[in-house]
Amino acid sequence: MLSGGGGGQAGGPGGTIVAFPSRQPDQVGFSREELSRILDTYGRMVSAGQWRDYAMDFTRDFASFAAFKRTAERPQARIEKRPSLRSRQGMWTLYGEHGQVLKRGHDLAGVLAPIERRLVKVVTG
Repeated sequence: MLSGGGGGQAGGPGGTIVAFPSRQPDQVGFSREELSRILDTYGRMVSAGQWRDYAMDFTRDFASFAAFKRTAERPQARIEKRPSLRSRQGMWTLYGEHGQVLKRGHDLAGVLAPIERRLVKVVTG
């Protein structure tokens, strides 16, 4: 008698599926949706003449997006994602030009709100 399938155990012709052992990633990154949201805000700030350059940094503990008025200066805003803080104050943090925390939260849209408000003032003013 011939048996069909890939030589797997019980569970039909395809055999059983074994999950790959999980391990911690080497670095934290932004998902496609998160990066799209951040770059959308960045693009509108560039259009308003507020920002001209950006930098991204990815480490084992956090991912960071910094926006600059001029390349040689400190970033005017820095958005940081720290998954280790997800269950406490939220994994998203918005820092100002001098490193002060402007907003923390669990939702990226809420953390980007102060930048959005500044953008509305620039457009109407």
